[in-house]
Parts: sequence; structure tokens; C-alpha cells
Amino acid sequence: MARTDADTSPARIARLPVIGTHMRPNVEAVLARKPDLVLQMAGRKEASLPVEALRRRGVPVAVFRAETFAELFSVIQRVGVLTGSEKRAEAMVRDMKKRLAALDARMAKAAKRPRVFYEVRSPDMLAAGDGGIVDEIVRHAGGVNCVADAPGKFARVSEEEIIRLAPEVYIIQRGPMNQTPLPLDKRPRLAVIPAARTGRAWFVDEKKYARPGRQSVDAAEELARLLHPELFPATARAAAAAPNKDGK
Repeated sequence: MARTDADTSPARIARLPVIGTHMRPNVEAVLARKPDLVLQMAGRKEASLPVEALRRRGVPVAVFRAETFAELFSVIQRVGVLTGSEKRAEAMVRDMKKRLAALDARMAKAAKRPRVFYEVRSPDMLAAGDGGIVDEIVRHAGGVNCVADAPGKFARVSEEEIIRLAPEVYIIQRGPMNQTPLPLDKRPRLAVIPAARTGRAWFVDEKKYARPGRQSVDAAEELARLLHPELFPATARAAAAAPNKDGK
């Protein structure tokens, strides 16, 4: 077995050898492991190049796309079949669906769904559009993606456009795509948006929110507590303190 350099959880996989990034794996390093199967997430065109190189050398490669919860559930089930873990995969999907259904039922009681801006990258600004898992996380969390009319996974926006959108909540992902983002209160041009005036701006973990997986349900539950603390007990509200406002 082996992993990419971005795969760090669960902790037990840290001992596995690294074969490069998910977009540019080292083909020779993969071949050296003599794999029975390689799993690859679909991505930009360059991600297909190592896939074809491995297939030409006789290595079975399964390519998956998981940009929605429905696609994610399908991927988990198919990987379960490929690895002989069908029952475990089915149980995982049932649990995730049950948690999302419970969250949807709770969010149905919300008096209002706030308009949410999700920052993918800054200062060369990218926002989450309507074509990815983040948009679904926001919806299950009882929010409205204010960039949802932009087709595709990402939308390039300006500060002027953010001011026009007037988001009530501003979410800043922090991770490989957005390594050193400033907190919203350090961005004077955005001081006029409702999220800045009310202090409803939080940092979140890019891997939890933007990389589809079992943690995507965790992200939806976490965001729901931030958007709708009135729908959760005081103990649950305190647990939502993990995402922070100060950038530390």
C-alpha cells in the first residue's frame, strides 16, 4: 500500500510510503509497490496522464469523481466492491445518509437561511460555485451559497463582486489552496459586507470541507452549528469553537 503526500488521515497511514501528489504521482514509485489496484480521483487533464501511463504498463486503475454527496456515496460503495469490503462500505454510507437526513430535518426548523460566501483562495480570489461538495455542505448546513449561480466548482470573483453579493456569513478555508489567508477584519475593503459588520466570519479546514470523504458530513454538521446555534444545545454550540476567527 501507498499514499499521496496529502493523505494524512487516519493517523495509521502515516507510515505508508508516499508516491507523490494526487495530481502528479510518481509513476515509477507506484510501479515499485507492485499494486493490484490504484485508486485515482478525477481532476484536471494532467491527472489523466499518470493514469494512462499506469494502464499502459498493465496496472488496473479505477478513476472516480465525487463532487456531490450522491457521487461520494457511489464511490464508497464501488471501492467497497473492489476491495472486498462491501458490507463495511454499505454501513458507512447508511451512517452518512442517516446523519445528513437528521441534519436536514433540524435545518428545516431554521427561521432563515443566511447567505454564505466560501473563500477557496485569496488574494487572487476564488469562491466555491455550485459544482462541488462545498455547495452541498452549505445547503445541508442551512445556508445559501451566494455564488451558486456561477457554474462550475470554482468562481473567480473580485472584492467589488463580494461587496455586491453582501454575504451574511464569510467562510475562509485554510489549507494547501489558501495557505495564509487574512481574517476578514484585516480586509478593510470588505468591512461593509454584513458578515464583517456582525463578525460572522470563520476559518475552516480545507481538507474537511473541500476534499470529499467521510469528513464531509462532519463539515456539514460543524457549519450548521455555526450558522444556526439556536437550533443546537449550549454544549453543541461550545463544540463549534474549533473553526476560528483570528487566523491562529
